[in-house]
Amino acid sequence: MVKVGDVAPDFVLKDQNGEEFRLSDFRGRKVLLSFHPLAWTSICERQMKALEEHYDELEELNVVPVGISVDPVPTKKAWADHMGLKKLRMLADFWPHGEVARKYGLFREKDGISERANVIIDENGRVAFVKIYPLGELPNLNEILAVLKG
Repeated sequence: MVKVGDVAPDFVLKDQNGEEFRLSDFRGRKVLLSFHPLAWTSICERQMKALEEHYDELEELNVVPVGISVDPVPTKKAWADHMGLKKLRMLADFWPHGEVARKYGLFREKDGISERANVIIDENGRVAFVKIYPLGELPNLNEILAVLKG
């Protein structure tokens, strides 16, 4: 698993609208990678909605939040529309299946999904925070906001 201080593995994934997201394009800003196991599940929905609800606050902290799961782009699109997401980009780590989750050491081989985890990448492309949560637990966004505020 990536550790605080590691150079964050770069990647390119498509979001729910088919637009490319390249991590290295966001140097100079922090990036919150919010890994969730699967679309259309209740805890994952609450995790993504919390990011959407706090999007402006995160932006004020110079943070780009994104959701990531192993679901394909069409699934991410339908799910984002269902949840009414307007700002949050949700990335499809679909093929090669879970490649980004694997790069970060967050792929659950036996389940074919990622861990539920938050990873903060700093302005220089280094891992500043990483935490894995139990699959059935909603990550505490207030904890993330406190870390980001220093």
